[in-house]
Amino acid sequence: MDKSEQDMKLQKAISQIVSERLYRIIVSRPLVKAELTKVTVRPVVIRGELVFQETRYVGTKVLHENYDAEKMKEKLVRYLQEEFGQLEAECVDRKVTILTNKKGTVTVREKKKANVRDLGPEQECSFEHNRSKNHILKDGETVDFLAALGVQTPEGRVVKSKYHKFKQINRYLEFIEDILPALQKEDTIRIVDFGCGKSYLTFALYYYLKIIQNKNIDIIGLDLKKDVIDDCNRLKDKLGYKDLRFIRGDIKDYENTDKIDMVVSLHACDTATDYAIAKAVSWGAKVIMAVPCCQHELNRQIVCEPLQEILKYGIVKERISALITDAYRADCLEKMGYETQILEFIDLEHTPKNLLIRAVRKEKKISPKKNGGEYSGSLEELEQYLHIHPMLGQLIRKH
Repeated sequence: MDKSEQDMKLQKAISQIVSERLYRIIVSRPLVKAELTKVTVRPVVIRGELVFQETRYVGTKVLHENYDAEKMKEKLVRYLQEEFGQLEAECVDRKVTILTNKKGTVTVREKKKANVRDLGPEQECSFEHNRSKNHILKDGETVDFLAALGVQTPEGRVVKSKYHKFKQINRYLEFIEDILPALQKEDTIRIVDFGCGKSYLTFALYYYLKIIQNKNIDIIGLDLKKDVIDDCNRLKDKLGYKDLRFIRGDIKDYENTDKIDMVVSLHACDTATDYAIAKAVSWGAKVIMAVPCCQHELNRQIVCEPLQEILKYGIVKERISALITDAYRADCLEKMGYETQILEFIDLEHTPKNLLIRAVRKEKKISPKKNGGEYSGSLEELEQYLHIHPMLGQLIRKH
């Protein structure tokens, strides 16, 4: 077999490996003495797109870079033609070893895995060894709102580019499932979703509580954008979701005379999250779910001499300010009589805005106006130490 035939053999083997069915690749056994000693490759989904993350081990450095499938194939072929003598690939259904030498000879060894069924998009795109996740909404079972929003095909299969959204929705419903006992009641459960946006999670919440749990519910989605509200109302009418409505409005100005059991605020920008939390507390909501976004307020305010050598780095100051903002919010809720947690919502590889504040009201409600109380003590000390005056503190003290 001449060189061109060997090259074609190599290209064909690589082409079959680099796909959505790949777990990982290890390229090793350098043919030449160089600083690059090993390369690994794994598939990841970033902003809905499948890419391949290459990790190069160069001396003591570890370098990362993402490529599309075609570019990754080209690089792997070149590695085995010029620099390395071995590639080991683990895929969903098989293991492949490719060996090369300085003469250009290519040897491909393949071992199929036993008892591997034909996997659907959920398993192909999860890129995890545990392929039997017990999702609340399942791949292969048609869910009307998921199909309408393009997350599933009409046959119920998850669209590959939307798998991260499918995973996020299921993660959200797991958080709802955990707090379901706090919402148990005979009459209607009333929910307000501030800053609902395109409402993937609002529709998911309705589907879970109304269709899966068979609860009596009334959900209002609120957003500033008229076109978004119009689209959501058209979709909920098409789906026949009678106990769900979307209205245009601002979180700051929204008032509701009905008793609200749960307030949701997902990715409301900056202090809009504070207004949503303050409204929820004033209504005595049993459950508050907030995923904050764009926490700029404290970044503009924070001044702390002992931390000045750290805070002089812009990106560090930004991240510290965001974390302090969310911790402050959580502690406010604790002081107001809520059992509060800060949880990871989705993987950091999809978005850095991945913290969820989940608060469930305890039986006894605490007033922030109580003189000498824990609220005014510890939080005011923190405010003075960092020279901050967070919006949530100001709003809660008014009630």
